[in-house]
Parts: sequence; structure tokens; C-alpha cells
Amino acid sequence: MSRRIVLWRHGRTEWNVAGRVQGQTDVPLDDVGRQQARESAARLATLGPSRILSSDLMRAADTAAVLGELCGVSVETDERLRELEFGAREGLTWDEAWEQMPEGMQAWIDGDESKIPGSETHHQAGERFAGALRDHAEVLGDDETLVIVAHGGVARVGVCSFLGFPVDTWNSLGGLNNCAWSVLQEEEFRGRRGWRIVEWNAGTLPEPIMSDDERPGLGQPSASG
Repeated sequence: MSRRIVLWRHGRTEWNVAGRVQGQTDVPLDDVGRQQARESAARLATLGPSRILSSDLMRAADTAAVLGELCGVSVETDERLRELEFGAREGLTWDEAWEQMPEGMQAWIDGDESKIPGSETHHQAGERFAGALRDHAEVLGDDETLVIVAHGGVARVGVCSFLGFPVDTWNSLGGLNNCAWSVLQEEEFRGRRGWRIVEWNAGTLPEPIMSDDERPGLGQPSASG
């Protein structure tokens, strides 16, 4: 018997395309994002999810609703699944953030995430998301599949926290494309039972990552999660 958690990132938004940090700003899907949700939901529906949980931000909740309708499963929301809170950076592009708060941005690059007013650290967000994962995993039945619809940045750090990865290794996992998914599965491995990553950023061909915590110059534009 094996339990499964599918982490599904929301579809594209106009802010993703423009490279604007969304964070917890409630930005809707664009037309492409809605189509991405329909196409990806058709694939994920074949897994027969028993529960669908979503961030309460509309770009995630609207993505989740497409899958819920296909599967006949009601979508539940949990605020702990929201994207990182980026504070004063939200709504800004990478260049605009550097123009408006160069000292804070340099500190952020150097590893001090406390200098952007109103922002949450990756560690804080990871712990928040991991707490939700633990709570919902506890009530997941044998051989059941839980789909969690969330955001690129918080899903990445939340998985790392949930699995107990050292914080200095969290950047080893790449970002998630819009409407791509990752899969955690509970398995027996070397005499111990636990959760493992069995898929990461699946469902699409390789393409640029547009996510809040990706930096320009690494092959991806910086945009919203």
C-alpha cells in the first residue's frame, strides 16, 4: 500500500509573463493559464485523487477547481499553502525592485531576507507549507492520492522542509513550471517507510521557469510564483 501527494503549480498569469513578483497578491489566471489548467487537469484526473487541497489565492483555487469538476471532488482551501509573502517586492519586476530598494535587494542576494519590508523568509514559508503537508498527510488513507494546488516558490521550499533537507541544500531543487507537478510517494526503502520525491516538475517539456524566487542570469526570467 502506498500513499501519494501530488503538488501542482497553478497556471500562468499576466504577472508571470511580465516578470512581476506576485507573492500573496491575488492575481488571476490569464487565458493561457486557464488552458494550461484544463490540459493538465485532464492528465491528473487519471490518478483518481481522493482529496484536492488548494491555496486560497485565486490563481491556485481556479486551477484546482478545474480538476475538482473533472473528478467530482470538492476543493478545500488552506491559507498555509499560499505563496511566500514578498512584502514590498510584490508587483515589481526584478529591475524595479533594485531601483527602489537596492540595499534590501543586495541583502536578499547575500542571504539576509529580513531587509525587504513585509517579507517572509524562505525558511518561514517552508515551515508553514510543511506544517500543512504533515497535517493533511496524517489523515490520508492507504493508497489514496492527495492533490495540493499551490505556488512555485513555496512548494519547492515546503517539500524540502517536509522531507527534512538541510536548508543549505534547498536550492538544489529547480523551480516548477506553470501547471507542472511534483509527486511525493510513501514507500519502503532500505527497511524504513517514508516519503520520497518520485517526480519533479513533470508534465511539460523543459522551458523557462517563471517563479518568484528564480533570479535572472540563471537561464530563467524572474517572475511570480
